Amino acid sequence: MPTNLPPEYFTVDKRYRAATTTEDKIETLEELIGTIPKHKGTDHLRADLRRKLSKLKDSMQKGKAASRQVSAFSIRKEGAGQAVVIGPANAGKSSLVAALTNAQPEVAEYPFSTWGPTPGMMMIENVQVQLIDTPPLNREFIEPDLIDMIRRADILLLTIDIQDLPFDQLEETVAFLENHRIIPLHRQDDFPQDRRHAFRPFLIVVNKVDDKNLDDDYMVFTELLDDAWHTVPVSATTGHNVEQFKWTVFDLLEIIRIYSQAPGKEPDLNSPFVMQRGGTIEEFAAQVHQEIASDLKTARVWGSADFDGQMVGRDFVLQDGDVVELRA
Repeated sequence: MPTNLPPEYFTVDKRYRAATTTEDKIETLEELIGTIPKHKGTDHLRADLRRKLSKLKDSMQKGKAASRQVSAFSIRKEGAGQAVVIGPANAGKSSLVAALTNAQPEVAEYPFSTWGPTPGMMMIENVQVQLIDTPPLNREFIEPDLIDMIRRADILLLTIDIQDLPFDQLEETVAFLENHRIIPLHRQDDFPQDRRHAFRPFLIVVNKVDDKNLDDDYMVFTELLDDAWHTVPVSATTGHNVEQFKWTVFDLLEIIRIYSQAPGKEPDLNSPFVMQRGGTIEEFAAQVHQEIASDLKTARVWGSADFDGQMVGRDFVLQDGDVVELRA
């Protein structure tokens, strides 16, 4: 039986055969099928084209899934927060992450030894924070997925070398990030509130303060900075100021630790619940269990309350280290 195809079919068929991308092939093939009149003479042709269309769509979906799986920079957040360690080449980022976590990034004296991200968990007393070592920021080439990961981070640890023109390193790195619409949180008023801008808290980690003589260099460096910058001097080699560094990260994440206590029992002070600063009794109850939050009758607080075991309401604002007893 003749197909009796209209002239439009042959026009679209030419565009279909000339298409070079899967997306264009799918689009023109769908258009092509729409030009075919429906009768018995075209049943075989329409079925054949639908099979081709189905294969193209399956191929495109598999390609998208594969591209999502390929990116090494798609790292799931773990712990109380995600801190991405960034900076120029040879600033000691990998040494810092290796010294503070269980990760084993490649550490070398030469620059650009890190080519991909390396996550590790840093303990801050009884809380874990995720640190991610990253390749050096390079104006010549930057992985788009690295920029996306930096934009998603909870805090950015901008690491510079005190022994190698630290102020230049800072200025160049911040300019590079701002060019990619990643802005220090304290500068947000200087930029339009655009969804394309990512405003993130920064901590300038002044690394390689390996002896006391370099403390003076650090002081001179900080005197040149705007007071709004948060800085901390450290040495990944000697461990100098590591504890101060950890607690500065904790503070900038704006998190608090809350301990749950069952009635008549002692709290487990090794396993805190982690909340954002300013969290309330109601929010804590929801974090413990949603049913407890909805059925909550009373709550008692040890720590920031006026007295130990004080009965408080749902809107009571908790502080770091509080012990809370919930009764539903």
